[in-house]
Amino acid sequence: MGRPGLNRRQLLGGLGGLLTAGSFGFAALGTGADALAAGADTRVRYWNLFSGGDGSNMIAMLDAFRKATPDIAVKDSTLQWGNPFYTKLAMAAAGNRAPDLGVMHLGRVTGFAPGRLLDPWDVGLLAEYGVHEKDFSPALWKRAVVDGKLYALPLDIHVQLCFYRKDVLKKAGLLGDDGRIVPVTSADEWFDVLKEAKGATRKGLQTIGLWSNDQNFQWWFFVAFYTQLGGTWFDAANTEVTFDTDKAVQVLRFLRRHITDGYADPGFAGPAGAEQFINGSPFVWEGNWSVPVYSGAKLDYGATPLPPVFGKQATHAESHAFVLPHRSDRGGAVNEAAHRLAAYVVTHARQWAAGGHIPAHTPTLSTAAYRALDPQNEYASAMNHQATEPKVWFAGSTGILAQRVGPIVAASTMGSTEPETAARRMKGALTQLLAMKNPMDGKTAAQGGAAA
Repeated sequence: MGRPGLNRRQLLGGLGGLLTAGSFGFAALGTGADALAAGADTRVRYWNLFSGGDGSNMIAMLDAFRKATPDIAVKDSTLQWGNPFYTKLAMAAAGNRAPDLGVMHLGRVTGFAPGRLLDPWDVGLLAEYGVHEKDFSPALWKRAVVDGKLYALPLDIHVQLCFYRKDVLKKAGLLGDDGRIVPVTSADEWFDVLKEAKGATRKGLQTIGLWSNDQNFQWWFFVAFYTQLGGTWFDAANTEVTFDTDKAVQVLRFLRRHITDGYADPGFAGPAGAEQFINGSPFVWEGNWSVPVYSGAKLDYGATPLPPVFGKQATHAESHAFVLPHRSDRGGAVNEAAHRLAAYVVTHARQWAAGGHIPAHTPTLSTAAYRALDPQNEYASAMNHQATEPKVWFAGSTGILAQRVGPIVAASTMGSTEPETAARRMKGALTQLLAMKNPMDGKTAAQGGAAA
């Protein structure tokens, strides 16, 4: 039933207060055969959460691996994205029925009870298959380390971007000689750019799509700009909240101004902002996963990290990473095959980059094939200035932190809460979360251990 002190019943009890009803449902779709492929000596069971274009790209990479290593059969299953995936993975690890290889958002690893629900990677074995720490951003690698052990192997970073229409910006005189948006170094410069762009925009279209009523996007944008200001969340021991409400108010006022100054229309929030961009709106802020959508629409566009309006480059980033869900029998040929599969995908991420993601494997970024990708080559520098959530158990994609604090940011952006009030509520939520115990292991952030 898993490691001592954690069984399925305890896990379900702990998760019950955190997950919504019906979140245990999932869809499992596989491209690998249940039986060993012809000539294969070993089978790796692999769970992921990739659908749509990401799913297609992952399948292509798995098929390439199967062709290159016919002695290893891969049985891959795609589960429902978000909390249903994490719940299923946790239950499987707790019950010793986990797959040999899995995928997680890097921000969720600390909360997944490393050492209990996750097994550490054998860095020596990874090195045999061409994966070395030196080939990754130091900051990214450090996020994957808990209590001195590597618990996640980063595949990519996915970032929030400022997409812009080159045709509209050219009309507004906002393109440089290189055909890219003019540099922006302050909030005033940014709103000057919006003003000029608005003058060149067709009537009926907003100037920028901001996902203004979406708690996740508003939280991601907040993280980016709060990081630009040098804001912090907790002290090194995770015992004290260091959240700066004055800096938070600056960010909240900045986000809200897009609406009060008439550049973002709340009526075109959410996916409608992307539709407006396709129809001629000059700007939209959203994740790099939209690259295939806009490229498929044959737009003349560019994409850059969120503007450094507070002087420091920083754009929100998360990462997909390979993990080893806990298995009491981990080891031997199957474990080696799992290491080999993950290493292959990470070091052959050119296909993955087509989906807009920035490969974590830095040698891939320097290849001619990657440098030729447009607009990916315009925002690849985001690898060097990632704005990430704090390394605590309640952070990460679809995590409790975003659920608690994201709605507060959205309420401020939409105007139903004053920025000063919102900042105080955010600090209060952070204080409550710091005192909460992780249902995975019964420990607070201070007790959980996250030192690199």
